[in-house]
Parts: sequence; C-alpha cells; structure tokens
Amino acid sequence: MSDFDFPPGFVSLVSAGPGDPELLTLKAARRLAAADVVLFDDLASGPVLDHAGPGAELIAVGKRAGRPSAKQDAVNALIVDHARAGRRVVRLKSGDSGIFGRLEEELTALTAAGIPWEIVPGVTSASAAAAAIGMPLTRRLTARRLQFVTGADITGDLPQDINWAALADPMTTTVVFMGQRSFPRLARDLIAHGLPAQTPALLAEAVGHPHQRLRPGTVASIAALLEQEGPAPHPGLILYGPLALPEG
Repeated sequence: MSDFDFPPGFVSLVSAGPGDPELLTLKAARRLAAADVVLFDDLASGPVLDHAGPGAELIAVGKRAGRPSAKQDAVNALIVDHARAGRRVVRLKSGDSGIFGRLEEELTALTAAGIPWEIVPGVTSASAAAAAIGMPLTRRLTARRLQFVTGADITGDLPQDINWAALADPMTTTVVFMGQRSFPRLARDLIAHGLPAQTPALLAEAVGHPHQRLRPGTVASIAALLEQEGPAPHPGLILYGPLALPEG
C-alpha cells in the first residue's frame, strides 16, 4: 500500500504519540484525515482528534486501570465490524502502539478475520519525557543499554517473573510503564538487589499534555514520593539509571 492509499475495509493502527498533536507523524495525520471511523484510547484523545476529518465517526474505546473500560474482545469486534462494513478504520493508540499497547491482540483478531492492516509507529512517552526534561536516554560509557518494562501484570500487581539482575543494572536506563502503584515495592527490591538508592530517577506524569509534570529525584526519593502521595490521576512513568538530569 502506498503512503497515500487508504482503501475501504482497511485498518490503520495509528500511534498517536504521547498527547501533543505536534508529535504526530505526517502519516498518522494523513490517516486520521482520511478515516471514516476512529476508535481511540483515552490517552489518544483531545487535540490529536482534531486531525480527524469532519465526517469521521469518533468512538472512545479506552482502557484505564481502576476505571470502567471497554473489554479487549469488544474492541476487537468493533474494529472488525467497521472494516467489514467497508469503512476506512483508524485504531488510534497512545504513544507507540507496539509498546505495552495490546497491539498484538488486535492484530490477531484482524488477521483471523482476513482484514488487511498496517501499523503506523509513533513517539513513545519515554522518548517524549526525556526530551521534555532535556536529557538523552542513553549515554556513552555509562548507559549503553535501554530497557522498557511494565510495573504491572494483568492483575495490576508487580510482575512475579522479574529479571532482577537486568533491572538493577546501574549501567542501564530503565523505563517503567504503568508502575506508579508498584514502584515503592519495586524500588525496595531493586535496592536489595544492589541498585544504589541514590540512582537518578524521574517521575514523568501526563507527558505531552498541558498538565505535564516532570519530577526528578532518586530511586529512593521517587519511591517515597509515590508511597506518600499515591499514584497521580494522570498516567505516568518512571525512568531510572545513569540519567543526565538537569541540575536545579
């Protein structure tokens, strides 16, 4: 399929980026403008949806921890039904759809139904958070590896099969998605496995949105902050490792 060809009955799984509409890719903006229907996540709403065409049907199918949410099977069925009806479908997902975005379940459903699809990659919130505070995710000699991990399993609790040697590696930049609730316990275990408590860390909340908040500190201080305040009402992620955090 050429870059401008978006035929009826086709599904484009579009990554919306972290929320700032200026971080949409050109391809994402074109797909939104051409869509007949846009099924969007909570975190892929707001100004990003202004790029949808005036005749597009907008359907919220977001899933948020601890809140009433659309079931994944129901979302899959909606995508398939709209495509079978001959509509140009955009499934709009926040950040980069391939990173903790339940992309595989939707691809499996589309493939089983014989519906053609594409993936449009986007800016992940980890990259956006690092850019917003003015630091790289990797550093020559001190952070040669970058890892993305989840702080919650399907039950919402800390995963049980954690590779502690990898997560406690002081030469690695680690980004913890969906970890605000579990990070205090994760931090205690990381320190017990040898990660220095004073390892630089960053709590990034609502990245790419007007109410974005970036809170630098250490693994110990960010854990204490989250233990005291609890998770923010906005989505957040925690970065830790040999970060080049700005002073002050």
